[in-house]
Amino acid sequence: MTSAPAVVGVIGGGRMGAGIALSFATAGSAVTVVESGEQAATAALDRVATGLKRAAERGALAEPTEEVLARVTTVRSVDALPSHADLVVEAVPEDAALKARLLAAAEQAVSPGTVLASNTSSLSVTDLAAALTRPDRFLGMHFFNPVPASELVEIVVAPGTGADTVEAALGWTRCLGKKDVVVKDSPGFASSRLGLALGLEAIRMVEEGVAEPDAIDDAMRLGYKHPMGPLRLTDLVGLDVRLAIAEHLHATLGERFAPPRLLREKVARGELGRKTGKGFYTWE
Repeated sequence: MTSAPAVVGVIGGGRMGAGIALSFATAGSAVTVVESGEQAATAALDRVATGLKRAAERGALAEPTEEVLARVTTVRSVDALPSHADLVVEAVPEDAALKARLLAAAEQAVSPGTVLASNTSSLSVTDLAAALTRPDRFLGMHFFNPVPASELVEIVVAPGTGADTVEAALGWTRCLGKKDVVVKDSPGFASSRLGLALGLEAIRMVEEGVAEPDAIDDAMRLGYKHPMGPLRLTDLVGLDVRLAIAEHLHATLGERFAPPRLLREKVARGELGRKTGKGFYTWE
């Protein structure tokens, strides 16, 4: 079995970035998280610490939490990433220009052998690779929320991605105890495209008064054995995230991915799901 990468960089310490950092630190990697501000860096470490505490409570942590947490450090700039990192994962919001800029800066900060990966859930990995001088060392590693508990990593391969880069990413995915699916770069990949289609139709059903959110979710959970209904999942992912993906797929794949009016209205009101306490459900 492939061992965990010795040194990992994570650009962005939000919910996804902190989860990625936690997962690699738990597997034994030394992890450096990039967050530009002191408050954001502290919040990122707090997210990792909270996740480790929960893992320990479940009996899912083989080491004391403080030992794992000691492997996670923060820096304020991409330029300060460890030059000898084996892997750097970008995990910032779904803004193509932002991602491309940070990935290009990371490429300059690390060695030619470092693998760069984007945690994008829908943006073109091929387009992001165009910002790099070594596109053969770049691919998509789409983790799922919550990262520590999720089994899946979607490996997204662009035309220029090297076979050895894919092999390394697959090995690292498996060393985290996760399953992989490999897909060619295309709008929405496999998971976001299919998951969004179901989620948008569920939102349209609420908008049309077909049924209440819990009834729609129960229909899929009980009738089709989904572990979670599409509306509760939308709350977990974030309505703003779902809207951004829908807008991208609407532009690239057509009208079937047009965002419902209700989704736009809820995002405009700040009802983003679990992270704001209200979406299609009320969260405490």
